[in-house]
Amino acid sequence: MEKLPCITGERVVLRPITDGDTDHIVTWRNTPSVMQNFIFRQRFTPEMHRNWLATKVATGQVVQYIIVDKAEDRPVGSVYYRDVDPDNRSAEYGIFIGEEDARGKGFGTETAQLFTRFGFEQLGLHRISLRLLAENLPARRSYEKAGFVQEGVFRDMVFLDGRYRDVIFMAKLSPAPRGEE
Repeated sequence: MEKLPCITGERVVLRPITDGDTDHIVTWRNTPSVMQNFIFRQRFTPEMHRNWLATKVATGQVVQYIIVDKAEDRPVGSVYYRDVDPDNRSAEYGIFIGEEDARGKGFGTETAQLFTRFGFEQLGLHRISLRLLAENLPARRSYEKAGFVQEGVFRDMVFLDGRYRDVIFMAKLSPAPRGEE
């Protein structure tokens, strides 16, 4: 796989993930305020992350970046495409801001805008989809600002914290005309 570029915005720099990011990822993914917004709730370990890097990122099934607060030169979260499907030119988008003091500052929205442009222009994607728990309103607003549109609500799709929860599916399509990309 060719070397992935760094992506620079006004407030964030997105850089490809490395094994050196393992401690950050594990800490962030096990933080209750991050974990509550994930459908996958199992305790995250360094071994799980390294396995993900070796089996998913190294094979191109996942394209994952670290979100860096440009002003402080500090990693604050991660953004990724999973289930990258080159035949259908689609992928599923995921993001989390792991540092609590970095939430609500627009990093997620800017990252979504930068990373979806990268997905369309550099990775050749046509469709970028995502799933979120229906009650995660801050994430939903951020996704809408970045151009994602709700496609459906899957009622009672997951059983978390002792109750069934709705999952919202959203997507963003390439701005290029259909079939001409």
